[in-house]
Amino acid sequence: MAAYKTKINIAIFIAVLFHVSGVVGILFTPYKEWFIGNTPINLLLMAALLGYTQVEKNIYFLYFFIVCFTAGMIAEAVGVNTGYLFGDYEYGDMLGKKIFGVPLLIGINWFVIIFCAGTIVNMLDEWIYKKLGTEVSPSAAAKAFAFITDAALLTVFFDWLMEPAAVKLGFWKWLPQGEIPLYNFTCCFIISALLLTVFRVMKFNKHNQFAVHLFIIQSLFFLALQIFL
Repeated sequence: MAAYKTKINIAIFIAVLFHVSGVVGILFTPYKEWFIGNTPINLLLMAALLGYTQVEKNIYFLYFFIVCFTAGMIAEAVGVNTGYLFGDYEYGDMLGKKIFGVPLLIGINWFVIIFCAGTIVNMLDEWIYKKLGTEVSPSAAAKAFAFITDAALLTVFFDWLMEPAAVKLGFWKWLPQGEIPLYNFTCCFIISALLLTVFRVMKFNKHNQFAVHLFIIQSLFFLALQIFL
């Protein structure tokens, strides 16, 4: 247990350090472009820290990563190339190598966001049901519906925080006039709900405490940029 807490503390320290440095560097230094250009390193590091702090890593955890990455890349490729999903948008060059117009990092980001949102709601639900006790216990179907809905809404909330800052940073842009369509959030909710269904079904440890902290850290990061950038 002590070793696990040490892992969590190390990961939190690194995450806070990188995100605070990013906010300061982007908002208050003449090296804004350098900090923005190194965003891929930050995203890769956060995904690596999730793996580092994951308890009892098994094949299902790897499968879930593959499902999120693949589904995210396919959905984004359809969106970028047809506009049938999310709306009319295109990615800039800040996020690195692309396949079918979609940076590979976006697939990884889908995993990070879904895993964090799923972990938060799963842990919160367990705490609530424990407090309620056995006398007030919803059915399995009701629990599943509540989990998927709540976690998908949390994912959409994060996307709402991220979108304006990401556009200003040049990660992607909306066409033709830059307005973020409501359809984007609708698609985000539906795809997130499908991936969170997979999250709920797959048998891997869903108590990664760092995932909770990372979601909060990244939310505050994008909120700061949304307000001050």
